Amino acid sequence: MAEARIDNPWGERTPYGPGTVWPARTDTHLAAGLTEADVERWVPSASVLHSNGDAMDIAVRQGRIVGVRGRAADRVNRGRLGPKDLYGWQANHSPDRLTRPLVRDGGRLVECDWDTAMNRIVNRSRELLDERGPGSIGFYTTGQLFLEEYYTLAVLARAGIGTNHLDGNTRLCTATASEALKETFGCDGQPGSYEDVDHADTIALFGHNMAETQTVLWARVLDRLAGDDPPALLCVDPRHTRVAQRADVHLAPRAGTNVALLNALLHEIIRTGRTDRDYVDAHTVGFDELAAAVEPCTPRWAAGICDVPAAEIERAADLLGGARRLLSTVLQGVYQSHQATAAAVQVNNLHLIRGMLGRPGCGLLQMNGQPSAQNTRECGANGDLPGFRNWQNDAHVAELAEVWNVEPETIPHYGPPTHAMQMFRYAEQGSLGMLWISGTNPAVSLPELHRIRSILTQERLFVVVQDLFRTETAQLADVVLPAATWGEKTGTLTNTDRTVHLSEKAVEPPGEARPDLDIFLDYAARMDFRDKDGGPLIGWHDPESAFRAWQRCSAGRPCDYTGLSYDRLRDAGGIQWPCTEDAPGGTARLYTDGIDHAHPDVCESYGKDLVTGASVEVVEYRSLNAGGKAVLKAAEYVPLHEDTTPDHPLQMITGRTVYHFHTRTKTGRAPELNAAAPDVWAEMSPAEAARQGLADGDLVRIGTPRGSVRARLRLTAIRDGMVFLPFHYGYWDTPEGHGPPEHGGGRAANEGTVTDWDPVSKQPLFKTCAARVTLLARRADPGEDARGTREGGTA
Repeated sequence: MAEARIDNPWGERTPYGPGTVWPARTDTHLAAGLTEADVERWVPSASVLHSNGDAMDIAVRQGRIVGVRGRAADRVNRGRLGPKDLYGWQANHSPDRLTRPLVRDGGRLVECDWDTAMNRIVNRSRELLDERGPGSIGFYTTGQLFLEEYYTLAVLARAGIGTNHLDGNTRLCTATASEALKETFGCDGQPGSYEDVDHADTIALFGHNMAETQTVLWARVLDRLAGDDPPALLCVDPRHTRVAQRADVHLAPRAGTNVALLNALLHEIIRTGRTDRDYVDAHTVGFDELAAAVEPCTPRWAAGICDVPAAEIERAADLLGGARRLLSTVLQGVYQSHQATAAAVQVNNLHLIRGMLGRPGCGLLQMNGQPSAQNTRECGANGDLPGFRNWQNDAHVAELAEVWNVEPETIPHYGPPTHAMQMFRYAEQGSLGMLWISGTNPAVSLPELHRIRSILTQERLFVVVQDLFRTETAQLADVVLPAATWGEKTGTLTNTDRTVHLSEKAVEPPGEARPDLDIFLDYAARMDFRDKDGGPLIGWHDPESAFRAWQRCSAGRPCDYTGLSYDRLRDAGGIQWPCTEDAPGGTARLYTDGIDHAHPDVCESYGKDLVTGASVEVVEYRSLNAGGKAVLKAAEYVPLHEDTTPDHPLQMITGRTVYHFHTRTKTGRAPELNAAAPDVWAEMSPAEAARQGLADGDLVRIGTPRGSVRARLRLTAIRDGMVFLPFHYGYWDTPEGHGPPEHGGGRAANEGTVTDWDPVSKQPLFKTCAARVTLLARRADPGEDARGTREGGTA
């Protein structure tokens, strides 16, 4: 079983045709020697190692997790599980789990009790608040906690501390998804549904390697491709991925040229008259401006920028223009590249000008990369106001203040929320004196790692880390708090297509580890945060009461949860928000009858300038969009900030492998997953390698103006002039522990990535880096496995 699902991550095919129900297939993996008869309890949960939201049951025996089983009745996965689902649970049992708090004494981290650790945090918090005010404290969280934990963190940070410095590592992952939806629809929230795969006749994937990032969703696509009347497939990706191998049209542009390519596609669709003018006139503003902006953007023009044949761009436009039911997905190939938001908005424009929204098969998914990234955004743990409220709208701030029973001026809304990259800059400059990091590992995941390590080790910065293991970041902290994880606590997770699942506690956490919610509640109580009447600011005490508090906050907003409850989620499985008294079964698709959330009085954002990122003011937005329609927003192509040079002639991009999640904190401790991809590697095309005098299996250094990585070279079907590195690998399982060796290059791809971000979403540009590759040593043994990872089976 294990070997089969490592080699074939998508499992066996269950073909089905358009408009029919995706057949169920129950995937199960139990610890060696056990059968289902040995399982004492099955506890409902959902995936926490990718963003698909796969529903599963946790197998428990003698107080331990011993396996998982897909839930066949659930709408998301119909019983299927991917490799990270099947094997990742083993990390819970890792012998190096944190079981007691740690504090730094004499330069070393030593174990202590909870009172000692929390008192250090509280004392430092109070000192900073007294001496420098709330702007001296920042919080940086994850996309893997539960809704209840994010909401609690948002309340204590915003209304308790009063800081504007709150963000999640969703800033690195899907901040662009949120901003692109706001730019077009006035509000976050995915318009489409996974069920659109069942109905679409054309599926377009823009910078989305679905085969490796959402294996179960790709299995759904594969089953449609294997059935009657399969959909046509468009893939935009510089690598010849499993998706590209199955595509009818594959476009492999230069990194950083997505806007030029998309403008050419829009040009062709408009030129050939394949727009739905009735839909455009009824539901959008800005069509004439968009048409004028893309009029000169011919396929031939784009070919000169993107290095993609003009004829192939025309083929892609024909495919999109001829679709009757178009589903598009977008991910990191757009979000982490140059002009990220501008490019993602153009995908929205494609759907709007074709009238491809709100109907089965007509779906748009600005995808997420983490299991609860949607919760981060809707609860405000990414710095936005909870409930998709608009920080520029005084009525929204007053409404939130009423929910929290605080004065409106208590809630910082004097300017945009502070994004993560700016928080680290403030820490570097010294204005940020305390940074609380929960569930994320910036010492591996942020760009230009030598800079991040230098920031985290400053004497003047007090660093708190809340995590499961001594990550590279935890090893640099002043206080480390041991957290419980998935299966050891209860809470809700909301996936990309707005499906909410309840994940129940199955076993006790190890030692003194505590759920993140309990840690946040303990901090709020010790800080004695109060509302305007003198009562406790945070009145809830457990996950279910926190969920009810969130329901009140979400009421009447686009992400309305008021029709949900823990009992309903236990009975029904995954349910899509908005779920209300009027829509008790949830809502499959948004915008089924026009645009709902773009009115100036309702919208989450008035938008931003796509080039500068400057916020649009309410007067300007009302003038443009008084009726609250979708905005067709044009974007001019702007050349890369860091392009290739004679000294750095290649473009370096980073990405994922199917076997790992983020910085391998969990998946690197699952034996099957770690064995499948144990170490970093680099990919280059055979032609490019020949030009560089390199061969498959050579040990090379990939260097940029900021740093370098040592890796074995793997020759693959990637566009010439490019080198790819997986970003998962850090140092926790190396002799160095938390950073690279003093000489010779590191292991983490982000040693070399650039400190630069999209002006609108503030998402770092991990895919626009100039690099050179040099030989360190030839492959010694022709029989040696130089691939550095297992390859998945035939998709």
